[in-house]
Amino acid sequence: MTTPILIVIFLALLLLGIFTVKQQSAAIVERFGKFHSVRNSGIQFRIPLVDRIAGRVSLRIQQLDVNVETKTKDDVFVKIKVSVQYLVLKEKIYDAFYRLESPQDQITSYVFDTVRAEVPKLRLDDVFEKKDDIAIAIKRELEQFMNEYGYGIIKALVTDIDPAEEVKVAMNRINAAERQRTAAEYEGEAERIRIVAKATAEAESKRLQGQGIADQRREIARGLEDSVNVLNKVGINSQEASALIVVTQHYDTLQSVSEKSKSSLILLPNNPSAASNMLTELTTSFITANKLKEMEDDIIDDQEE
Repeated sequence: MTTPILIVIFLALLLLGIFTVKQQSAAIVERFGKFHSVRNSGIQFRIPLVDRIAGRVSLRIQQLDVNVETKTKDDVFVKIKVSVQYLVLKEKIYDAFYRLESPQDQITSYVFDTVRAEVPKLRLDDVFEKKDDIAIAIKRELEQFMNEYGYGIIKALVTDIDPAEEVKVAMNRINAAERQRTAAEYEGEAERIRIVAKATAEAESKRLQGQGIADQRREIARGLEDSVNVLNKVGINSQEASALIVVTQHYDTLQSVSEKSKSSLILLPNNPSAASNMLTELTTSFITANKLKEMEDDIIDDQEE
């Protein structure tokens, strides 16, 4: 009877000595209360009643989110969220398990210390622009101290910057005002361009219109010249030819007006002799002007002699 009991007790103790360690984790084994060994993933064995599992350590990357409230250089209170990614170094599992009772509290303290040392040097706008510099400073400080305790810092990220609500409202107003000013400048520039383009188009239109009128008058003059030359060939002198052309144009004008029943144009005077009188007056004016010009030239010649 004694032998079966001993066998059962042996098997029970054997089963108590077998344990498993999960992947990406490690088990700390103590013997009589003193550190004995680190067991990695897989099936492991310990001496029952002699060895005990003091604890298990995760080797996975972990993340700790830390919210820090601090003041900027321009006296604006801001809440900054920092995410620290860290892990236990395999070669320093002993230090990570025994030297720090609460590693997350230790990391939080260093994050607070670094943020409150860096942010007060910057204005609020610079905090947004230089958040990567703040993250680098946090990672540098954490690596310097946490590596000694068996923890490696993978990354430190500034994931959120949250100023006070009234500050955000003021910033939005400033941004809106700046955008409105920029929009007004663009609208003013567009209006200036439209005005310049319109003025240029009007100037070009008037230039072309003037050129057209000049060309029209030039062609009319050439036509009149050809008409006078034709009349001269049949024995009509220039003055008579001019009178004839004027009278002919007068009747052509009357005919053009009569073709439009709703025309309100009135020619004063409109008798045939009016055209001849106008031509005589123009001819007299030209002759008088030529005589005055000849007299002025004679006076100038006498003064020069």
